[in-house]
Amino acid sequence: MPVTLYHNPRCQKSRETLALIEKRGIKPRIVDYLKHPPTVAELKVLLRQLGFSARELLRHKEAGYKPAGLDHPAPGRPPENILQIL
Repeated sequence: MPVTLYHNPRCQKSRETLALIEKRGIKPRIVDYLKHPPTVAELKVLLRQLGFSARELLRHKEAGYKPAGLDHPAPGRPPENILQIL
């Protein structure tokens, strides 16, 4: 089964993950998601495959998280439906 890594070359964890995958002899398809972000449709497919909610993928410690109001979803908007704000 082909492996796709949504990669940020500036991120230590992403680089470690790539090294681990390559060490196991796997040559992944690498997508630099900062240069080529997935569409909302692609994100929905990935989330379904992972069995995650979009909120589970958010980086809670990133500088923009709280200023964007992501720590307190808008009234009437289910917290799991974070893709609606894109």
